[in-house]
Amino acid sequence: MVDIATRVYNHKWKIDPIVRSLIDTDFYKLLMCQSVFRNKPDANVTFSLINRTKTLRIADIIDEGELREQLDHVRSLSLSRGESTWLRGNTFYGKRQMFRPDFMEWFENLRLPAYHLEKVDGQYELTFEGTWPEVMLWEIPALSIIMELRSRAVLKDMGKFELQVLYARAMTKLWEKIERLRQEPNLRVADFGTRRRHSFMWQDWCVQAMREGLGDSFTGTSNCLIAMRREVEAIGTNAHELPMVYSALAKDDAELAQAPYQVLQDWQDEHDGNLLIILPDTYGTKGFLDNAPDWLSDWTGIRVDSGDPAIAAETAIDWWTARGQDPREKLIIFSDGLDDTKIMDLFKQFEGRVRTGFGWGTKLTNDFRGLVPNDALAPFSLVCKAVAANGHPTVKLSDNPNKAMGPQDQITRYKRVFGVGDQEKIEVEV
Repeated sequence: MVDIATRVYNHKWKIDPIVRSLIDTDFYKLLMCQSVFRNKPDANVTFSLINRTKTLRIADIIDEGELREQLDHVRSLSLSRGESTWLRGNTFYGKRQMFRPDFMEWFENLRLPAYHLEKVDGQYELTFEGTWPEVMLWEIPALSIIMELRSRAVLKDMGKFELQVLYARAMTKLWEKIERLRQEPNLRVADFGTRRRHSFMWQDWCVQAMREGLGDSFTGTSNCLIAMRREVEAIGTNAHELPMVYSALAKDDAELAQAPYQVLQDWQDEHDGNLLIILPDTYGTKGFLDNAPDWLSDWTGIRVDSGDPAIAAETAIDWWTARGQDPREKLIIFSDGLDDTKIMDLFKQFEGRVRTGFGWGTKLTNDFRGLVPNDALAPFSLVCKAVAANGHPTVKLSDNPNKAMGPQDQITRYKRVFGVGDQEKIEVEV
C-alpha cells in the first residue's frame, strides 16, 4: 500500500500525473460514450466547467501553468494494450464483451480534443467543443484535475510529520464511517467518488479500505482504472448528460417531451439487467414517471440524485405499485450528497420495501473537513456539464432548483413542456 503522506512530501506530486490513463474515469462515461457513438456520433457538443461554490476563487489558488500541464498530459494519453484487453474481454454486470468491436477500435485510436482555458474573475473558464463521443470523455479528467490541484496547493507547504498526521486523521475518519456502515450486513455500497476526489491515490486507498472493511457489502467502484487494478467490479449506468443533449437536439416541443424516453429506448437496445436503471430527475421525477411508457416499469430500478431522497423513493414505489409491479423486487440507488449517516437512515427507512444500493461520492473520497486550518480542504461543488448541442443550449431542471442550469427562457419553456411546478430549494451537498 502506498504511503501517501511520504509520497506527497518527497516528491511534491511531480512524479504523479493527476490523470494517468484514459480509463481513470467513471464506468458510466464509457457506457454512455458507446451509446452516443452508436446513436449520435456527429452531434457537436460543448462542455463547460461550472463552479457552484462561487466563494471559492479557484483561479486564485490553482496555478494556470500547472493546470495547462495536467490538461496537456491528458491529451497525450491513449489506451494501453492491457487496458484495451480488460475492456474487450472482462465481464461487466454479468455480460461478456460489453463494449462492441467498432467502439473499441475507435476508442483505441482516440486522443482527447483541444480545450479552451481562461481566467475570469477568480474562476477558470474551461470549455471543450467537438463531436459528442470525444468531448464527453473530458468531463471526469477535467474535474479530477481541478480538485487535485486544489488539494496540492493546500498541501504544498506542509511538513513531513504534518502530512503524516493529516492522512492518519483522514484515514481514521473514514474507517470510523466504515465501522458504522458494517453494522448493517445487508447494506450495498459502491464508490462513486472519482469526479471530486482528493487525489487518485486517496481514492485508491478508500476503495481498498472499503473492500476490507465492508466485505461483500462493498459492491465496487465507478473508477475503471482502480476497478481493473484492484480486481473489483466496475459500477455505473447513465447520467443526466444523455437526456440533456437529446432534448437540446429536439426540433419542437413535441419531440422535446419525448426526448428523455428516446434516450432510454436507445439504452434498452444495448443493455439489460442491472444496467436498466432509470435516472428520472433531469426534468422532474414525478412528471417523468407520470408520463413514462409502460415498458419502463419493467426496468430493474431507479437512481435518486436530487431533491429529498425519501420523497423520491416514495414516488418511485408508488409508481411501481400503480403499474402492477412489486417494489420489493425493484432497486433504488441513492447517489446524492451521501455520507454514512444518511446512508444508514435511508437503508433503515426502505429496508424490506425495496432493494437499495448506495453510490457514495465526495464524502467518501474527499472528506478532509475540519482537518486543516480554515477548512481549506473542504469539498466544493464543481461540475463539468454539456452546455450546448448543435448550437442549442442544454437545460437541466432537477428535483432541486439549486441544481438547475440553462438560459432562463429555456428553463421556463422546459418547465412548461414537462409540467414542472413549484419546487423546494435544497442546499446542494457534495
